[in-house]
Amino acid sequence: MADELWITGKIAPGYEAAREAFVQHLSGGSALCVLRHGEVVVNLVEGWRDAGRTRPWDAKTLVNVYSVGKPIIAVAVLMLVARGLVRLDDPVARHWPGFRTDASVRQVLTHTSGLPSFPVPRDSSTWADWELLCGDLAEAEPEWPPGTVAAEHALTYGHLLGEIVRRVTGREPGAFVAEEIARPWGLDLFFGVDPADLARCADLEFDRPDRPELMLGEPGSVHARAVSNPAGARDLAVVNSDRWRTAVVPAVNLHSTAEGIARFYAGLLAGGDLDGHRLLSRSLVEELTAAQFTGMDRFIGRETTWGLGVQLESDGTWGMGGLGGNAGWADPARGHAIAYVTRQLGDFDRVNAIEAAISSVEPLN
Repeated sequence: MADELWITGKIAPGYEAAREAFVQHLSGGSALCVLRHGEVVVNLVEGWRDAGRTRPWDAKTLVNVYSVGKPIIAVAVLMLVARGLVRLDDPVARHWPGFRTDASVRQVLTHTSGLPSFPVPRDSSTWADWELLCGDLAEAEPEWPPGTVAAEHALTYGHLLGEIVRRVTGREPGAFVAEEIARPWGLDLFFGVDPADLARCADLEFDRPDRPELMLGEPGSVHARAVSNPAGARDLAVVNSDRWRTAVVPAVNLHSTAEGIARFYAGLLAGGDLDGHRLLSRSLVEELTAAQFTGMDRFIGRETTWGLGVQLESDGTWGMGGLGGNAGWADPARGHAIAYVTRQLGDFDRVNAIEAAISSVEPLN
């Protein structure tokens, strides 16, 4: 297929390097969106939504972006802080009676609550049972004293924060995000895809046969334990099913367009107010993006600086990557809000190359 037919979308003058990097890293189904000061300057798509290459990818295609969704459920909790319903240093148990771990809301947000893994072995069917999994977490013993060790809460993060939302507001976390974040900010994203939107979803695939094993990590490690239970989060038969897509798993099953994620970061860069819809105060956004913990993260396996739901990088950018090479991030120095999403799960070489290209851009206006 000719390049002109393969790549479609918008590229503003001065951003040609971003397009070139995107072209050099085609995955058979992906999208890149960049907003500068809230205006779209790059919005590119390529490939198909399915392995059979029968359904072209377009600007409305939804794809499971894994941990890229974590900052969104974090913002849902921060909205409760903004409304005076929750305080960051409240014990979780103050809002979730029966929660045994002596961890604060802040410690959950910063992946330091000591609960990186679900404690009870469960099969993939339990992803649809919110109360069962939250009950497991309520009874869990922390692996370390809360606040002492960081270990990304790979699969538990969304249930820990989402249950705070549910207990405080009486609303399901997927519905809260849809009504209080996605709708006001015009974000095309879901925790729990509406059946009417299932046809827009892209099917995931791995870039190489041994990728699932590589993603597991060292057997018995914090990483391996955290991503393996409940089963199915890396099983294509599970994650490409309607059951997974309609379930609410805020740690790892956000389904979004690239523009939906980029607009989320544009709203944070604007101080929590996008198009006249304020979700957070500017001071709370500043706290969200300030260093809360710096040290070795036992899940990630390297030194990491956590804000309140986002990773902070030494170059001043902040955001969150997702399994397989998806990513959403903000570059405050350049006013960029960026998202790269793909259905082909691999490493982060693609997004790293695209990030380097975008950071080299000198906008013409």
